[in-house]
Amino acid sequence: MHYKIYLKNPQSHYIYIDLTISNINTPFIELHLPTWRPGRYELGNFAKNIKRVDAFDHSKKLLNYHKTNNHTWHINTNGCNEITVTYSYHTFEINAGNCFADENQIYINPVHMCMYEESRKLLPHVIDLDVPDSYQIITTLQKNNKTLTAINFDELADSPILASESIQSDFYELNGIKYWLHFNGECKPNFERIKTDFYKFTQTQLSFWGSIPVSEYHFIFQIVPYKFYHGVEHQKSTVIAIGPGYNLNSGATYESVLGVSCHELFHTWNIKYIRPIEMLPYDFSKENHARTGFVYEGFTTYYGDLLLLTSGVFTNEQYFETLEERLDKHFHNYGRFNLSVAASSYDTWLDGYVPGTPYRKTSIYDEGNLIALMLDVLIFKHSNQTKGLKDVCQVLYNQFGKLNKGYQESEIISLCEAMAGVSLGSFFENYVFGTEDYETQLIECFNYLSIEFTKQSSLYISEDLFGFKTIDFGLNRKITLIAPFSPAWKSGLSIGDEIMAVNGYTLKNDFNDWMNYYKHSDIEITVSSAQRLKTVKLLKNVKGATYFSNYKLKNAENRSVFNAWLAINS
Repeated sequence: MHYKIYLKNPQSHYIYIDLTISNINTPFIELHLPTWRPGRYELGNFAKNIKRVDAFDHSKKLLNYHKTNNHTWHINTNGCNEITVTYSYHTFEINAGNCFADENQIYINPVHMCMYEESRKLLPHVIDLDVPDSYQIITTLQKNNKTLTAINFDELADSPILASESIQSDFYELNGIKYWLHFNGECKPNFERIKTDFYKFTQTQLSFWGSIPVSEYHFIFQIVPYKFYHGVEHQKSTVIAIGPGYNLNSGATYESVLGVSCHELFHTWNIKYIRPIEMLPYDFSKENHARTGFVYEGFTTYYGDLLLLTSGVFTNEQYFETLEERLDKHFHNYGRFNLSVAASSYDTWLDGYVPGTPYRKTSIYDEGNLIALMLDVLIFKHSNQTKGLKDVCQVLYNQFGKLNKGYQESEIISLCEAMAGVSLGSFFENYVFGTEDYETQLIECFNYLSIEFTKQSSLYISEDLFGFKTIDFGLNRKITLIAPFSPAWKSGLSIGDEIMAVNGYTLKNDFNDWMNYYKHSDIEITVSSAQRLKTVKLLKNVKGATYFSNYKLKNAENRSVFNAWLAINS
């Protein structure tokens, strides 16, 4: 399988592919396009971005073909032993998992655009990348000038390619392995600071796992000029889209760089090598349903944050801030009462990673993170502070990842119980496969670690007293979430309503100020709902109920148990 990839008019955002297939000895050949990509467990429908497929024999004569489903092309070979298939793929936005092309770069996730033939998946796949000589090509594929070779289709599918002349690169080295840092886009990376912090959390992860299964690793950053945050893991690399570039080295943006990078590096072990049995090997033709997203994303999210603390990159306060954000997302998500984290994992293939239908599901990241925290503390407690979830991860790596063996969800439970020395059946039944409220169990875990866990009222009257959340929408506000059975729910407000006025006063980015001004009075708000204006009256809950509280953490005075827990996870 030999692909030539090139651009004609970069501003059209079309990437062109000429695929040559040799040594054909069948009357037809079926070419498939993957339906999803590693790192995002939802159907991608990449075929919708393909324009005009043509097939030719060795004399450039057109061959007939027809589609047998959305992503399969059945091509009659007419006895030819070599054919060429041409098509183009439209790219339209920069993020970590997409493809993109313009006058400054070509960024390719081959799983989006490279067709494959089932019987040839284990054979080498070669790309000739036609880009200007001034372009630097970043990839983990074997590279000979502009020719890139994958040992098989799975390696090709999991190996992004970035080519541009504006890439800034540096590396740090640990245990003989180079960890590359590549920044593409307008930014001025402080390489010395970045390398210092990355070295710390990389060293901690190597200590955590004992070894790394790759001989090189590349952090590839797509820098954008606006606030953005997205990362995708690959076997030997990660692509991280982040911005704004002017704020790369400071504040929340830099903390996000650290957080997502530590998370994605952890994936090198957890999902790239340690996989659920349902995803080993990957089947790109259909959904790979698994209920263990709380392991492959939840454990990773948990340790992506915690190892920044144990490595000394984050302070206690910074770590608690990230955990508080997870807590807020969990407790503000009423879908937690309707669909368990295991069932939500299964359903990522149904409705992806967007909020979707209100109150329907939970997050394999946020709820999975809290599941990992609670399991870690339970194991730590019941083993007399000698073991933790880290020990479970190490067994998964040594007995599953290294042996190319997929784990089953029952084996996750058994391993956790073996480390804790007690049955954890009710925990999994209630919190992983069920929809029991996490609060009581979380409080017990925080108390054991001597972490003070407090609930504070939201600073926003609309959230605290009336039960609806909003975001900026021009000068006005748009309702994004309504607490079930809250005053906002009972008043007739809807998610998506645009708030135009409070007690007759139109807004100028001062919605919260007006709400606070009238907090002791009756409040009427005017909204645009389905392009119709209506006014609703907000009545406070006579029982004094409040909504969308914020959750705060801090160390208690005695930190001995907390410090012992950190030591277990170092």
